[in-house]
Amino acid sequence: MEEDLTTDLVALQSHLETMLERIQRNSATLRKFQAFEIRLLKLNALPDIIDHLLEEAKNYFDLDAISLCLLDEAGEIAKTLNDSGYSCSSKNGLILLDTLKPAATQPYIGIYRNAQYADFFPHIERQPASVAITPLTRRDKFMGTLNLGSYQLDRFDDKMATDFIEHLSSVVGVCLENNLHVEEIRRVSYLDALTGVNNRRFFEQRIGEELKRSQRNAAPLSCQFFDIDFFKSINDKYGHQGGDLVLSLVATTIKHQLRDNDVFVRYGGEEFVALLSNTDEFEALETAERVRKAIQTLVIAVNDISVSVTVSIGISNYVPDTESIVIDSDAANLLIKAADSALYRAKHNGRNRVENGGIVANKRMLSNKV
Repeated sequence: MEEDLTTDLVALQSHLETMLERIQRNSATLRKFQAFEIRLLKLNALPDIIDHLLEEAKNYFDLDAISLCLLDEAGEIAKTLNDSGYSCSSKNGLILLDTLKPAATQPYIGIYRNAQYADFFPHIERQPASVAITPLTRRDKFMGTLNLGSYQLDRFDDKMATDFIEHLSSVVGVCLENNLHVEEIRRVSYLDALTGVNNRRFFEQRIGEELKRSQRNAAPLSCQFFDIDFFKSINDKYGHQGGDLVLSLVATTIKHQLRDNDVFVRYGGEEFVALLSNTDEFEALETAERVRKAIQTLVIAVNDISVSVTVSIGISNYVPDTESIVIDSDAANLLIKAADSALYRAKHNGRNRVENGGIVANKRMLSNKV
């Protein structure tokens, strides 16, 4: 009798210890999730949210693979990310879908099936053994999927409780919806309604960011000013409707000659400005000359009359100071002034030409090397 009682007590103690360990693990997991959730809710920029999900979530939840699919049928998310200088095409784990995949709309927890779920985990060296594919929805609108993977076969199985995953996907969905709405409002406020490119306000916000990136990456930054030659005459001869058409087509032509991640804006009137990251003096001149030739060959039909236009271009380049991590407060003004002065020379020297304003490097102008 005593032996049976002793055995029962040992078993009960072991059971209690197991329960205590489980409670402690669950408590630790809950604290980690709460910390992750609080951090996620505090983020107010789409690139930061994406980075937090793809980089921090693996550490928080001990995952071997994670990816984020976002439905981007109109390309607006890609444009928002590119406009902020975020290279979405090179971000491992970020997938932008231009069409809705049926497999993405249904949740799945269980064994990884390569034929069905390989597209959710691109560019991974080792396939996960088990996965959780969780659709992200808000107000009955499909936004994408959050995809979790583990090398452990039993980490995600169809018998596990899904409360944690469902709650995580709900929080992510709320954050994405709120942020995308904010980004849409911000994007519209930064757009020039006539030409469809960004406006001067956007340029003034981005030039400081581009200079910091240039300094951080020790890479040159080019500033280019474009001005449509004799634009007043075009307005006078063909009216504002004709002038608006010229502005719109010139803007489109210039943009097509630039990279997706280049900053391009309508600065005011018939002037446009571009910031080209990781672009030295010689590359900047080549790009400017390519733009000039593209505009020169452009034929615009205004009231059945063919109109030809040209542009004058001034460029300048910022070269980061490798001995300092601080951006000079006057660097932006110097870069703009140098390009604007070069544009003035291009107009003065006959128009339809490119002039080089030289190199700007922290409160000093270096001699023109080209």
